[in-house]
Amino acid sequence: MSLKYAVLAALLEGEASGYDLAKVFDVAVADFWSTTPQQLYRELDRLAGSGLIEARVVEQQRRPNKRMFTLTEAGRASLASFTAEPPRPIAIRDELLVMTQAVDAGDRDAVRASVAERMEWARAKLARYERLRDRLLDGRDEETYLAETDRVGPYLTLMRGRSFEAENLRWGEQVLRILDRRATQRRCQNPRLGSSHD
Repeated sequence: MSLKYAVLAALLEGEASGYDLAKVFDVAVADFWSTTPQQLYRELDRLAGSGLIEARVVEQQRRPNKRMFTLTEAGRASLASFTAEPPRPIAIRDELLVMTQAVDAGDRDAVRASVAERMEWARAKLARYERLRDRLLDGRDEETYLAETDRVGPYLTLMRGRSFEAENLRWGEQVLRILDRRATQRRCQNPRLGSSHD
C-alpha cells in the first residue's frame, strides 16, 4: 500500500494542515502506518497535483502561511475503490526476529537487550494508544461509543494497534524467560561458561 491511501483516509476526519496530519500520523495512525514528515509533505503535493485533495493557503500574521488540505470527491472515490480491492497479504520483516533466530550463534546478552528495548517501545506505544482510546471514548463505555460515533474506522485500527503491541510484550516476556532459563542451565552445567553465548 502506498502512503497515498493512508493520507486520504486521515483526511476523512476533515480539513487539516500538513503539520496537523504529521501529528495524526504520529499518534492516531501510528498503530498501523508510519511515515516521516518529509514523505508526508511530498505525498500531499502529489495528491494535490492529481486532484485527490484540495489545498488552500491560510495567511497568518506572525507565522508563515500554511496550507490546509481537504479530500475532494475524486479522493473519496479513489479511497472507495481502494477499500473494494482485497489487500495484499502482509509479511513480517523484522531485524529483531533475525537477530533472535541467530541468538545461538551470536551475542545472547545483546539480543536480550534488544528484546527488552522492543518491550519498552511496546509499553510506550500502549500507553499512547490508551490515551487516544480515552480521548475517543470521552467518558463513554466502548459499546456506547461504537453505537454513537460517526466514524468507527479509527477505533477499529486502534484496537489492532493495541493488540499488536500487547502481543509484542507477551512475546518479549516469553523470549526473556527462555533466554534467562537457558543461560542459568548452561552456567549450572559449566560454571566457567560465559554469559554472552547461549
